[in-house]
Amino acid sequence: MATRLSIGEFATVTHLSVRTLRRYHDSGLLEPAWVDEFSGYRYYSVEQIATAQVIHRLRELDVPLAEIRAILATDDPQQRAEVIAGHLRRAEAELERARDSVASLRRLLRPEPADIRVELRSIPSRKVAQISARVRLEDSLRWFSSALDELDAEFPTSERLGPPGGLYDNELFSHGAGRMTVFRPVRDPRRVGRIGIADLPPAELAVVVHPGPHDGLDVTYGRLGAWIVNHALAVDGPVHETYLVGPRDTPDAAQWRTEIGWPVFRLAGTAEGALPSSGAPPTA
Repeated sequence: MATRLSIGEFATVTHLSVRTLRRYHDSGLLEPAWVDEFSGYRYYSVEQIATAQVIHRLRELDVPLAEIRAILATDDPQQRAEVIAGHLRRAEAELERARDSVASLRRLLRPEPADIRVELRSIPSRKVAQISARVRLEDSLRWFSSALDELDAEFPTSERLGPPGGLYDNELFSHGAGRMTVFRPVRDPRRVGRIGIADLPPAELAVVVHPGPHDGLDVTYGRLGAWIVNHALAVDGPVHETYLVGPRDTPDAAQWRTEIGWPVFRLAGTAEGALPSSGAPPTA
């Protein structure tokens, strides 16, 4: 009996509450070493201390209960370590996204610079290699990465005429699903697999460059939208993005540059060229 710890003692040494330990027991994650059949009192062994703390850490990382059971059930330490390492990588990615969201909020509250530089640009027609499909918004990043990987594999650097780009229908953002097109300007576009050839029509665009991580793109979209309301008339048509510098060019997100082009009608007297914004987004 000396090696057995009551649930209260076990809670003290593991820094887990009695309520939490009972929940672990009820869910089958951590059953006591012994339960008194008459009193129902739970007792734990010293060897279970580390297991309880591992479960607690995994729960803090939001690892599902079913996966924790699988981790604890495996006898292969290497496999167990790989599964846990995968969750750690995902947790780190979530933390990075949270930091980017905080940075975006700070830019919204205290935009620097207060004005954005918008250029009215006439884009000529172009023939490009492209992949296009109707995509759900939650799948868009994965689909984009896969499509661009396919284009890059088929058209090496020597065949490319400029940075890659994308066209995104308004309904992708307004209804959560819409047509996405990822393209590359290349010397000799050709059809291979799902890669097709597209003749992009000429377009009149209000263009702004978003610096830094892609998680803050929505902030720049909002500021460009405010500019358009004050200076031009937006039209239905796909939003243009051009990835001047991106993850494939440098891992340093601070160096990334994404060009956003919004289709517009020009108002009378508005010439092509760069114009400052008439104002910044409101601050809270």
